[in-house]
Amino acid sequence: MKTITNARQMQSVARTLRTEGKTIGFVPTMGYLHQGHLSLVALAKEKSNVVVLSIYVNPTQFGPNEDLDKYPRDFERDEALAKEAGVDYIFYPSDQEMYPGPYATYVSVEEMTTRLCGASRPNHFRGVTTICTKLFHIVQPHFAVFGQKDAQQVIVIQRMVHDLNFDMEIVIAPIVRESDGLAMSSRNSYLSPEERRDAVRLHQALQLAQRMISEGETQTSRLTEAMRSHISTSPHATIDYVEIVSLETLEPKEAVGPGTLIALAVYMGKTRLIDNLLIR
Repeated sequence: MKTITNARQMQSVARTLRTEGKTIGFVPTMGYLHQGHLSLVALAKEKSNVVVLSIYVNPTQFGPNEDLDKYPRDFERDEALAKEAGVDYIFYPSDQEMYPGPYATYVSVEEMTTRLCGASRPNHFRGVTTICTKLFHIVQPHFAVFGQKDAQQVIVIQRMVHDLNFDMEIVIAPIVRESDGLAMSSRNSYLSPEERRDAVRLHQALQLAQRMISEGETQTSRLTEAMRSHISTSPHATIDYVEIVSLETLEPKEAVGPGTLIALAVYMGKTRLIDNLLIR
C-alpha cells in the first residue's frame, strides 16, 4: 500500500493504471475509519483491480458552527486499517493541496440540495459536490463506492455524475450497523453513554415505520408522527427532520410507494446523527 499526498502524483498514478488496463475502485472518506468504511473497501475490491481510498476532512462542507475542528482524526490508525483491508493507495491531501489560494470555483446541484440535510446545512452539499468533483478528477476511478447511510449525499452525487457526464459509476453499499442497530458513523464517538443508549431510537423509529407499512399504512403524515413520537421519548433527542420523500427527486410524498426514502436527522445532545430506510 502506498500513501500519496500530491494531487498531480495521484493523477499520474491513475493514468498509468488505466493505461495498463486496470479497473480503479474509489472509496472517498473523511477518515476515522470504522467497519462501515471497510465494507465499502470490500465491495470496491470485489469489482476492481486497484482500490484507492481518500482520507480528507473537507472544510467546505462544514458550516461555521459545526464540528470541523473536533472531527475525529487518527491517520496512523486509518493507515493500518486500510492496509489490513487491502487498500492499494491512500490519497491523503492537505487543505492547501485541495484548495490552493485564491480559490473561487464550486460545483452546485440545484433544488434537491435544499431539502432534508440541505435545509439546516445550507452550504453543505456545495462542499460535497465540489470535493467529489475534484477527487473524481484526481483519482480518475471507474467507479466510486458510497454508503446508503448518507442517502441524500449519494442521490445528489449520482445526479451530478449524470448531469456533468462523468465517465464513471456510483456504487451504493448497504448501511452497516452496530449490534443494537445504530448506523455506524465516525460521529458516534462524540456520544455520552446515555446518548449512545438512546441513539438506537433512530433505527427503532425506522423499524416502526417499516412495520406500519407492512401492516398497510401508507399515509406519510401518520408514519412521520409515529416516528417523531418514538424518538422524542428520549430527553437527549432534538429532531432536525423526519421526512418521507421521493428517492429520485427528494420531494415530499403524501403516500408511501415504490421508490420512497424515509430519512431522519436527530441531535443526540450536540451530536447530529442521520439514518434512513429505502422502500423499494
